[in-house]
Amino acid sequence: MSLQALFSLALSHPAQSINALALFFAVAGSWLLIATRIRQRRAIAGLVVESEGAEAELSTLDTSTQQLNRFFTRFGYACLAIGLMVSWFSTQF
Repeated sequence: MSLQALFSLALSHPAQSINALALFFAVAGSWLLIATRIRQRRAIAGLVVESEGAEAELSTLDTSTQQLNRFFTRFGYACLAIGLMVSWFSTQF
């Protein structure tokens, strides 16, 4: 499919194109939140294995890992918010 045909398809159905963009942001944000949660669980499981059964907390993770997890969590929620805003915007037309 040529780029011109793809662009004309988007112009002929603008509401569907905007909804597709909102869906993309929502799926990307939710996937990022799930991946970050899995990453946190694996890091804590690694600490439990290293400390041989002692109770491990999120506070025992190093600061760079905590900062990275916080960044990805904020970015995931921001993507979800953008998806919601774009979806609300698409209903106005």
